[in-house]
Amino acid sequence: MKLKPEAPSKTPDTSGLSAAELRSVVEGLQQELTAKSAEIQQRDQEVKQRDHTIQILEELLRWKRVQQFGASSEKSAHQIHLFDEAELEVEIDALRDQLPDDVAEEEAPPASRKRRQRGFSDKLLRERIELTLSDEDKAGAVKTFFTKVKEELQFIPAQFKVLEYWQKKAVFEHNGEERLVAAARPVHPLSKCTATTSLLAYVITSKYADGLPLYRLEHMLKRLGHEISRTSMAHWVIRLDDVFKPLIHLMREVQNSSDYLQADESRMYVLKEDGKTAQSDKWMWVTRGGPPGKPSVLFEYDPSRAGKVPVRLLDDFNGILQADGYSGYGKVCRDNNITRMGCWDHYPESIFIRSAA
Repeated sequence: MKLKPEAPSKTPDTSGLSAAELRSVVEGLQQELTAKSAEIQQRDQEVKQRDHTIQILEELLRWKRVQQFGASSEKSAHQIHLFDEAELEVEIDALRDQLPDDVAEEEAPPASRKRRQRGFSDKLLRERIELTLSDEDKAGAVKTFFTKVKEELQFIPAQFKVLEYWQKKAVFEHNGEERLVAAARPVHPLSKCTATTSLLAYVITSKYADGLPLYRLEHMLKRLGHEISRTSMAHWVIRLDDVFKPLIHLMREVQNSSDYLQADESRMYVLKEDGKTAQSDKWMWVTRGGPPGKPSVLFEYDPSRAGKVPVRLLDDFNGILQADGYSGYGKVCRDNNITRMGCWDHYPESIFIRSAA
């Protein structure tokens, strides 16, 4: 169906108007044209501003996707975050500063770091440095005083220190025989070990909390003046498993005594596992919960995903368990009278579609 072209607007009949009336009509038309032109310019400006905002948001989103999903494998030749991380953060901040004030914060990708705060925490160790005047500079002054003009945050690099234990011994003679008494030696969690507890804590924190592989730690510690092989650190970590078992058992008991727990299991690959190939699935079970305000997260490796694993992990727990729809939690929920609660990520999408309809 063809649309009929709009009929051209009729030109007003001005043949019967006087010169003064004609000037009035022209002035009115000029004012109307000026108003229309201003309105069009304003709309054009709003469109340009909106397009500019959209462009910034799209660029921010692209940078954040590069940060989050870009290739990060250390075996890849394209390690995009290795050298350009500083430039990437600066570029994101610069784009964020260009956003108009009326753009809501939730419309932009979330900031990767907090804004810089003025001043430093009172909990930090402080050192006063006094900048003094010479006797010549303050000669004839009525009084002198100090004012704080600047604060700087200093980093004290880590360093190795060798602790030499010298054991004092005493020799006693009795009936022609000598008896030796030595001062007590401090107890070490790994008995014969050349690393102090602070070094062991640093290795564990770096590996499991900071995600640093042992081969990186090996090079980092070498720069401090002493080489510690990754093999030695690996043996320390494995031996500490028995040391931490009482603490882990206590944390598990505290978790299971709470009213609410979260649980999940994630697939992982292990090179050496009896009866399984390296390509077969093994599982890391994770539970989170505990007293209000003091939750803990426990990881438990098991090559099996069978229901016996949650039965063992959730022993004596009878509160509310939030997990996905995996049937392996069914037995422990029935046996312990646990109230099971699902999560929104696994809620059927069809329910939302039907409710929306």
